Amino acid sequence: MSIKAPRGTVDTLPEEAAKWQFVEEKIKDICKRYHFEEIRTPLFEHTELFQRGVGDSTDIVQKEMYTFEDKGGRSLTLKPEGTAPVVRSFVEHKMHGNPSQPVKLYYFAQMFRYERPQKGRMRQLNQFGVEVMGSADPAVDAEVIDLAMTCYRELGLKSLKLVINSLGDKESRESHRQALVDHFIPHKNELCGDCQTRLEQNPMRILDCKTDKDHPAMKTAPSVLDYLNEDSRTYFEKVKTYLSLMNIDYEVDPNLVRGLDYYNHTAFEIMSKAEGFGAITTLAGGGRYNGLIEELGGPETPGIGFGMGLERLMMALEAENIEIPAGEALDCFFVAVGDQAEKASVQIVHDLRKNGIQIDRDYQSRKIKAQFKAADRYRAKYVLVLGENELEQQTINVKEMATGDEAEVSLAELSEFMRGKLSGGKTNE
Repeated sequence: MSIKAPRGTVDTLPEEAAKWQFVEEKIKDICKRYHFEEIRTPLFEHTELFQRGVGDSTDIVQKEMYTFEDKGGRSLTLKPEGTAPVVRSFVEHKMHGNPSQPVKLYYFAQMFRYERPQKGRMRQLNQFGVEVMGSADPAVDAEVIDLAMTCYRELGLKSLKLVINSLGDKESRESHRQALVDHFIPHKNELCGDCQTRLEQNPMRILDCKTDKDHPAMKTAPSVLDYLNEDSRTYFEKVKTYLSLMNIDYEVDPNLVRGLDYYNHTAFEIMSKAEGFGAITTLAGGGRYNGLIEELGGPETPGIGFGMGLERLMMALEAENIEIPAGEALDCFFVAVGDQAEKASVQIVHDLRKNGIQIDRDYQSRKIKAQFKAADRYRAKYVLVLGENELEQQTINVKEMATGDEAEVSLAELSEFMRGKLSGGKTNE
């Protein structure tokens, strides 16, 4: 029987992994510039965290979670999203008491959702996300959106579309909620089963339904923007002003509600407009979640964040024909000729690595010609050749592959010589 990866999961092979590492390092560098710090939370959490934090009425909680009982009878769930675990950690470790506020965090994590696998949407997915907790300043909303847009732009993406909306504060949401109930009640029996449930639990999520999206009642549904109170309207105007000051183009979509219950005020999505990208265009999404920290046992603390699917980012880069470096060329490849030279190569290679030199060698007892072919496959910048004669004289031949230039170097001075070569410095040959 041939055992394959489970449905909805993929292996990331070395060449692709090198591309992922390049993308992740670029994003980490951007986070550093924005003064965000990394946080790592467990792969699984208590199921109650997502029931309370994400919301019982969401598709994630109702249909998509990988939940199991451990040997102690506790209900645990593999992470389906990143915000609730970070907030749980924020509360548990009393980060709200840190003298430096707001707390600005980022994470790279694997998420798990039981849904129908399709291109760019797997059951095990990789996500980058950020969370800012401790500030209700609309400038933070704009900064978070700017960080996401910067990640995409600095990786080379151009076909981007930013969509924003305001869900308003608690008072505004309550007014809009009642208007939605009044609007959809006459059509209740015409809606899908999920939306009939949402009408009672969270009617705003009806606007996000894929099944009923073409129902005539959707087109005439009351807009949340018409129910914003003065404070919410002022807040949203400030967010838009800050985005304009940073030259970030956006569109306002009153039907953008996001799929999680904890959002309020600013909500946003970033989409790809690249030709051939696919039907699901969303690259990242997020928003403000004032109230979530209190729901999970913390003090009243505002927060905002987003999640960015890394598989979808890689798809977008491919759709725009953006080349990602697939690993750097090898610094050196060691060629040993003869039994004594091969034995001596063990210590020489070890010493070079200790001195910061990236080097590999042959482990299949191949002939010298085959070893040089291996060096070509690894795109080695230099080949170090040690034969019996060189070993007697305690020297080694160093060949620069790009130019063909060769030098005879003392073994005692090899590390210093190679550091000079690889750094572009001058050395005595």
